[in-house]
Amino acid sequence: MCGRLTLTHPNTALAALFDATLANDLPDSPRFNICPTQAVPVVTSASGLRHLAPMRWGLVPSWYKTPTDGPLILNARSDTVAEKPAFREAIRQRRCLVLASGFYEWSAGPDGARLPWYITRADGQPMALGGLWQAWGDTRTCAVVTLQAGPNLDPIHDREPLMVNPQDWPLWLGEAGHGAALLMRPTPAGALRAHRVGRAVNSNRAQGPVLIEETAD
Repeated sequence: MCGRLTLTHPNTALAALFDATLANDLPDSPRFNICPTQAVPVVTSASGLRHLAPMRWGLVPSWYKTPTDGPLILNARSDTVAEKPAFREAIRQRRCLVLASGFYEWSAGPDGARLPWYITRADGQPMALGGLWQAWGDTRTCAVVTLQAGPNLDPIHDREPLMVNPQDWPLWLGEAGHGAALLMRPTPAGALRAHRVGRAVNSNRAQGPVLIEETAD
């Protein structure tokens, strides 16, 4: 499960890194607690050109009459994404990269309390999360593909988001032929860094850099 994101890298730097045209309606960074249904920065590719623009985090299937007609779809499981009606067309034709500087995950404490962790790339670079998107009316919506957790996340949670490495961006975005399914594998050991953060982030209203500060609480 990937349910909260951060973005501390500047939008202009992200557009340059991904060689993408930057939309003028992308929310400014830094953002320390991006929650479901909020706008997330997403890279798509069409006709050989990449675009970096906001999308609603929470995929809305085309048959929904309202965005709340069914469950909030933040994630798409890699093992069923090619079969589920909400995803099977999008995973073939509308893959995207959801950009983040890090994300929060929760583990279970000895007293049953939810203990928050903050996860980033070990090299400090932005994360390119493998996603898929769906237009619903005039709104573009997206979900993040998740996998069985690998060695980095397994001590914390049983799922992790798909992270696409730079050399694989063209393949995931549909610019380099077929075979994107082969990219759906956990990050190798040592590629991610995780540390405990304060419980303030348990509230979706919390904001500010204090949320990502390491704590033993």
